[in-house]
Amino acid sequence: MKMTLKQQLYSKCKAFIDHRLLTIKNNIRDIEQGLLSETKSSAGDKHETGRAMLQLEREKTGQQLANIQNQFGLLSRINPETTTNTVALGSLVFTTQFNYFIAISAGKIEVGEQSFFAISAATPIGKLLLSKTKGDSFKFRQQDIMILKIM
Repeated sequence: MKMTLKQQLYSKCKAFIDHRLLTIKNNIRDIEQGLLSETKSSAGDKHETGRAMLQLEREKTGQQLANIQNQFGLLSRINPETTTNTVALGSLVFTTQFNYFIAISAGKIEVGEQSFFAISAATPIGKLLLSKTKGDSFKFRQQDIMILKIM
């Protein structure tokens, strides 16, 4: 069974999140191992500084993990088999400038000969696109952009 364009984009966004999640889990594992292997030396200040740096890294990585979990939640709200007449979460938007998949911020995605930008609805361009319909125009970075098609 051949996947639709939207299903392919959805799958690539999911793979993007899966890859980021794996990277973050590996970082967490490395930090935990670093904290466990940090041994007290005669240079106590050096030891405490090393532990503090690892703790900060662990907090930062924890925030990244929470962000990934939010992106998973957002992606799970998308049904790649539905289409609408207005731009919403999960819409494919073809414009005179670029093509967009309103989902998560995953950057440029190639599907066959076509390029799409997977963007969050919370991005500046995402906010401008929401609730627009085919034929609507808007201005972004001093450029007039028109919506050609919505899927």
